[in-house]
Formats: sequence, C-alpha cells, structure tokens
Amino acid sequence: MKITTIGLGYIGLPTSILFATHGHQVVGVDVSPTVVEKLNQGYIHIEEEGLQALYNEALAAGNFEAALTPGHADAYIVAVPTPNKEDRYKSCDLTYVESAIRSIIPYLTAGNIVIVESTIAPRTMEDVVQPMLEQAGFTIGEDLYLAHCPERVLPGNIAYELVHNPRIIGGVTQACTAQTKTVYQTVVQGELIEASASEAELSKLMENTYRDVNIALANELAKIGTDLHINALKVIEMANRHPRVNLHSPGPGVGGHCLAVDPYFVAAASPDFSPLIQTAREINSSMPAFVVDVTKQLMQEAPTNKIAVFGLTYKGNIDDTRESPAMEIAEMLAFQGFDVAAYDPHVMSATLTMEEACQDSSLILVLTDHAEFQMIDSEATERMALPRVLDTKNIVKTLATDVTRMDFGSMHVYTQTLVAK
Repeated sequence: MKITTIGLGYIGLPTSILFATHGHQVVGVDVSPTVVEKLNQGYIHIEEEGLQALYNEALAAGNFEAALTPGHADAYIVAVPTPNKEDRYKSCDLTYVESAIRSIIPYLTAGNIVIVESTIAPRTMEDVVQPMLEQAGFTIGEDLYLAHCPERVLPGNIAYELVHNPRIIGGVTQACTAQTKTVYQTVVQGELIEASASEAELSKLMENTYRDVNIALANELAKIGTDLHINALKVIEMANRHPRVNLHSPGPGVGGHCLAVDPYFVAAASPDFSPLIQTAREINSSMPAFVVDVTKQLMQEAPTNKIAVFGLTYKGNIDDTRESPAMEIAEMLAFQGFDVAAYDPHVMSATLTMEEACQDSSLILVLTDHAEFQMIDSEATERMALPRVLDTKNIVKTLATDVTRMDFGSMHVYTQTLVAK
C-alpha cells in the first residue's frame, strides 16, 4: 500500500517506519523543515531504542521518505499532537488534528482509508472528523473509510509494542472497521480488537486514566506517610504482598503526553460524572510543589544553595520532556532562588556532566529514573559541599557510604547533622 503519515513525532515516526519495514511505501509528513531534512539525511530525531536501525532498513528498501506536504495515497494515518486547551477542564485541543484532515482532503479519492491515531476526546471522530470529510463530499463507510486506532505503546519499547500489543480498530461504521483492519493486520501480530470509534476513543483514555488514578493513590500515601512519620515505601511493599493488591510507586509527579493529559479529556467530556478522575489529576499535579517544599526544608541549613538536579525527562531512558514534572520542579526551584544545575545524559540542552552538576552542591535531587542514575560515582559526591541524595524515583542502587540517602516516601527515616565538608 501507499501510506501517508501526518506527524513524525514519538508515535508518527515509529509507525511510519513500522509500515515501511513491512513492504509498504510510506511518505511521512511533518510541518518542521528541520525534522524532514534530518530524516531525509538518514537520521531520526527522537531517542527510541532500536528505531535508528529499523529506519536504516526502511531507507535501504527505498520504502520511506519525509515531506512537508502530503500527496495521493491508499491510506492516511494522522498522528499529530493533541494538547490541552487553556480552559477550565483542560479539554482536548483538536487544532492539529483538524489541520491534518484539511491537508489531506484535496488528495482523497474513493476507497481511501483515513485513520486517526492521535489521542482524542470521546466522540471526536463522529462529531468533528466525520463531518469534515462528509462536507468534502464523501460518504463514510461507502467511498471513504474512517477509523480511530489509538496507539498504546510504552516509550522506550515502542518498536516491539507496535507489533506485539493488541490494537483497537475503532471504525465509524462496520465497513470502516473491516477496511482499516486490513491495514494493521499486515504489521501487527497482537490481537486486532474491533470496536466503534467512540469506544476506541474512551478505551484509550481510560487506560491512561486508570494508571493516573493509581499513581495518585500512591502519591497521596507518600504525603500521608510524610505527615504521620510512617515509611510509605515499606507500607506499599507489604501491601503488595497481598495477592489482590498492586499499589503503584509514588514519585515527583506524572508527565508525558498520555497520563498527564488524557484524563482531562474524559473529565472535560463528562465533568459532572468524573470527580474521582479530576481529584486524581489534582493530586498528581500537586506533587512538583510537594517535592519543592520537601527540598526547601532539606536546604534550610545547607552550606550552599546549589542543587544538582538529576533528570529532566518525564520518565527514564528517553529524551522526552513533554509535561515533565522534573522540568517543572527545576524551574520552581530556580524561581525561588536556588542555584539549579541540571544533569541529564538524554537531553541535549543539559550540557553539564555529573561532576560539574555536583560541584559545591548541597543536594542531589533525582527526578528521573534513568539507568545512568543507578550508580552515583563517588567522584561526583566528593565534589559536593554536603553529600546528600533525595531520590524521588527510588532508582539509585549504588552510593558511597558517607552520602546521606533519602528515598521519596521514607525521608523521615534518615537523619544526619548537616555539616559542610
């Protein structure tokens, strides 16, 4: 098939490469000339395990090219961002989706398949996308097939999960579902689940909302443990030994373009019947301020006001800083007068080495669970004015014995007189 993908970000690019490595002719479209130029030079612009090798394979087969504008194709896949609006409920901003649909309308012909992979609010396909295409003269389910097939992958393992995870095929009509299924069955080994478009929309949102609510419970427990001087991490460990309990881990907040965004789409669509979802969002959104408050208490008697922040991405071993609580915490600390030195080996803009970030600092604040943070070298901690680590992700495994370690959720356990070296 000839496939055009609109949007070459963290989902659109891997999706394009997947189809290109399975024999399809793919044109990837993006509004960024820099992205298009870099891809056509042979290099991907995102960090994702194994993706460059797959891209090399697609290029060698002559099955992929990047472009600034779309053209004629058999199928179109829309994978553009859907940020929150600046309204009361942070509802779904469909600006990029609508723009993508408008961009392909001049090239659509009878028999084409249009797929929206972007995460969207419930009823978007039926209430927004379908009318746009009908106004262009098409009859959905007869001469044009329309479906929502949400991505459901884990950043850092996308290449595997795109192939092996079950995939929801949410057609606007039964015919749309059947036609769209023929596209994905050429690349997906996981189960292809048939659904209506609205069911697919809400299912994707609830997958991430489920996790967000559970993380909120863990984060609330961390606050309770801090208030009552009880080790919340030990509580979680013991509770999870119950065969029907699986408490998540607390942390500095929830980020990325899924968990920190999708629950708002549900709440905005049905605000009167989503109080639990809204409360969970409030709890998780409050965690950066909570971490800052804890950090300020630790820094009250510190010999310097320098803090070495370890990690700026929203999760470990990727370069994605979208909606990152780590970024928010670093900015809040800097705004409040602390000398913040950021170290993140995955973020190009963070140019400091571990040793440079630690020089004369009074605290290492670990905000991301990068594999590089499992061992903090004594060469770095020896440069500190006060050797202490507050690990909000519980990722640090190896640390010098003379360094005070504080794990998020059990900080009260650790006491040490603050003495400058």
